[in-house]
Amino acid sequence: MPRDTLTREQIVQAAVAVLDSEGVNGLNVRRLGAQLGVSATAMYYHVKSKDELVVLAADHVWGQIELPDIAGRGWRAAAAALAEGAHTMIIRHFWMVPAMSTHLIYGPGKARYDDYCLAVYEGAGFSEREADQVAASVLMFVIGAAQGGVAEAAWRARLRRAGADEERQMRDALARIGRIAQEFPRLRARTMPSADAGTALPDEATFEFGLQALLDGLEARLAARSAGG
Repeated sequence: MPRDTLTREQIVQAAVAVLDSEGVNGLNVRRLGAQLGVSATAMYYHVKSKDELVVLAADHVWGQIELPDIAGRGWRAAAAALAEGAHTMIIRHFWMVPAMSTHLIYGPGKARYDDYCLAVYEGAGFSEREADQVAASVLMFVIGAAQGGVAEAAWRARLRRAGADEERQMRDALARIGRIAQEFPRLRARTMPSADAGTALPDEATFEFGLQALLDGLEARLAARSAGG
């Protein structure tokens, strides 16, 4: 593919695919160029470094989050949809969390999402300063709630790069976790097979529980303000 037919969008999309499979450590601009059938010179004409490519890829996936209709569903439902969209995106693209810890992720995609969040919270009745704090608090919850799934996906990517047996390593890790849990009564009860095993909350239900609790608190603050006149 000649340099003049290669686009930055093609490079970013290819980078996202590599990142989804191998994580940040598996991304290499020269190797990505070879995968696209172009020279290193052609790649560096569009992106100056791996760091720039990570930022572009991250902003690209932020821009894919669907923005809900505020007018048609009310602020709380819109806020929940925005949080769920970000959570789903981070779980799907596990490399986002380590990327956000080492890169300043910002561009049109992230700005679009942030601006819409602020519009939702300001529309609910929060001041500009409060809307900033609410948006930051919800995003912190979203990232924290995704951490478990992200950590496992990153671990699996590292095993793949090393050529290890993922499933055997997972079985060994779970067995070790189980042995440690036996030393603590409440953890032991939760790791023992029982008739209640089917009632354990899956990750998605746990996320939804936490999100609704957070929104309950925000709604209560608005209600208290209204009641106070």
